[in-house]
Amino acid sequence: MAGGDDTRTGAVMATIRRKIASRSLAAGDRLPSIRQFAATMGVSPSTVVEAYDRLAAEGLIRARRGAGFFVAGGAVPPLPLAETAPRRDRAVDPLWVSRQSLDADAATLKPGCGWLPADWMPTAAIRSALRRLARHDDAVLADYGTTGGSMTLRRVLLGRLAAEGLEVGPEQMLLTGSGTQAIDLVCRFLLRPGETVLIDDPCYFNFQALLRAHGARVVGVPYGPTGPDPAAFEAVVAAERPRLYITNAALHNPTGATLSPQTAHRLLVTAAAHDLTIVEDDIFCDFEPDLSPRLASLDGLQRVVRIGSFSKTLSASVRCGYIAARPDWIEALVDLQVATNFGGPSPMAAELIAGVLAAGGYRKHLEELRRRLARARRDTAARLAPLGIRPWLMPRGGFYLWCELPPGHDSAALARRALESQVVLAPGNVFSVSQTAGSFVRFNVAQSSDPRILDTLRRVLAEAA
Repeated sequence: MAGGDDTRTGAVMATIRRKIASRSLAAGDRLPSIRQFAATMGVSPSTVVEAYDRLAAEGLIRARRGAGFFVAGGAVPPLPLAETAPRRDRAVDPLWVSRQSLDADAATLKPGCGWLPADWMPTAAIRSALRRLARHDDAVLADYGTTGGSMTLRRVLLGRLAAEGLEVGPEQMLLTGSGTQAIDLVCRFLLRPGETVLIDDPCYFNFQALLRAHGARVVGVPYGPTGPDPAAFEAVVAAERPRLYITNAALHNPTGATLSPQTAHRLLVTAAAHDLTIVEDDIFCDFEPDLSPRLASLDGLQRVVRIGSFSKTLSASVRCGYIAARPDWIEALVDLQVATNFGGPSPMAAELIAGVLAAGGYRKHLEELRRRLARARRDTAARLAPLGIRPWLMPRGGFYLWCELPPGHDSAALARRALESQVVLAPGNVFSVSQTAGSFVRFNVAQSSDPRILDTLRRVLAEAA
């Protein structure tokens, strides 16, 4: 083969290798037809044939008679999440913060974690539900769950949705192993590697980590006291054409802000104009003193997918989430969950949660929890104020305070120093795709009462001054 032809063949091979390495082509995907790819690359069909034959000889692709060429099963290399984004300071890496919180020993203080202390949870109601669960049929204790999940729990959830004006049937509800798995399933269903996803800036940091695992391109939109900036939202959707927008409903994580009706309306108008699907995570709904606007309710689940779970208000140990969406999407998501998890969540977990939610004690638990958190928000803000650490806003509910440090201080540096004293903080840039929240820290008010936290903050701020 002439040198020029060989160079062109090499260019075709390099292009396919890049597509596989970037996951634009996944294992089992069909390669473009020879004529189509020859036109795309500006080469002859014989050059593409030669390139495909060489790649097949290397084992990177496989030929199927009459069907074309496909990416081989072992062609796509493993993808460590640490390599899917620009290298960050470990103190502002979402995975690092999660691991520090989850793996912390009993002596470590966790004002940066994302859950309530065990003694704030309805453990008595859970124990009672466990005793009832032990008397269930053997099938609940030993069998796989049905593909859609427990009908008992789905009926409870459908009733809760109806109370906010969202009337849907069982065919629009799917139970999942957790809220995170619910987002994962939606991403598997709707996203291809390399597609763009819009998130709030700042936003819940595990959205970023999960989207990295899916090979998505992530862009942010500034989030304000009443939701995403509507003008900025419209501009970024028009310019970037994202496939999904993922956000928190009710009480936004990390800011504690609440979506206004006007902003909700503009978001839905923009989504409709640009064929954008919205994933609304409603995990903090039970912390609200009264109901705020819900995109899913306003939209009727036409282009909004609602997800949620009970790890924040009931138990992070008994994992179960849900997805509410269009019936045809739920049907496809059921198949996907069977393929990836062989059915729905644990029947024991689902029946236990249903039993707690249906009992009168859960409502009383929430009422007391809201009162307790209101006091904790006020007390935490008062303790932080003498240090010059002030809330960006005072939330209507929930357990987060999004706080700004005194001028000149960097939250990542603060987090590194605090960890030396066994205090885990959540620095602002963990939550910011644009890395513009370096002066902020998210505090979990339910985990911030220990005086050693304030002592540590006072010391590290003084040392950094």
